[in-house]
Order: sequence, then C-alpha cells, then structure tokens
Amino acid sequence: MDILFHTDNCSYRLPDKRLVRRWLREVARSEGGYTIEGINYVFCSAERHRAMNIEFLGHDYFTDIITFDDSDLKEGYIAGDIFIDVETVRDNARIYGTTARREMLRVVVHGVLHLCGQKDKTPRTERVMHRKEDKYLALLDEMRAAN
Repeated sequence: MDILFHTDNCSYRLPDKRLVRRWLREVARSEGGYTIEGINYVFCSAERHRAMNIEFLGHDYFTDIITFDDSDLKEGYIAGDIFIDVETVRDNARIYGTTARREMLRVVVHGVLHLCGQKDKTPRTERVMHRKEDKYLALLDEMRAAN
C-alpha cells in the first residue's frame, strides 16, 4: 500500500518524499490504471549495488538501478524492490549534463515504469522508456509548481 525509502551502506536522502509518492502513484495510474501495492526503494553504495548485480543477475558491472518485480499487472497492481546506486546516478548526472537530483528522479521513475511493464533492452524500447521518463519528469515539475 505504500512507497518506502531506505538506505543501505550510504546516507542518501531523497527530497520531497510526499510529493514523489503522489507523483509515482499518478505514473502507475497513467501507465495502466495500476495501483501501488508496495514499493521499497533502497538507495545504496556502488559496492553494495555491484555485489547485488553479480549475485542476482550475474552481471559484473556497475549500473544505476536493479528492479525486483512483484507486480501483478493482470490484477492491476505494481509492487517490488528497487535498488538504486547513488554513486552511479551521480556519475551519470555529470555525463548527461544534468543535476544529480534530476537524474535521481529519472531513475526513480524508471523503476516504476519497469514495474508497469515497460522494457528497455532494445534501442526502440529504450527510446520509449526515455520518452516516458521525460513525460513524467515534466508531470512532476507541474505538480511541484502547483504546490
């Protein structure tokens, strides 16, 4: 029923949690009329995240997000655990010429889009994912302005 934020081996704090929760509920609703049954966001260090990537996915490299999906889209809900490497997000923000906060929000919504069934393993699905991230970041900006 809720969206929770945790840390593991880091001290990251996501700003505006109440607004982010409302935003993510709207994203799920917009993506397919889904409700959020429960999402745990875990912000962690690069070392912890890489170890998880090796252990659970067999990938020996750094990535910004790992999503464990417990959703049942046929039943109309999304749920899961989303692990975010705060150091890789920060590095990617520099690479992409954006702020660390904006890049973190992109990754946060990226996880929810995965739970809603959006894939990103091909060039086409990656473009679709990026367009959706942009669309929902704009929605967050609108929601923030309305407050």
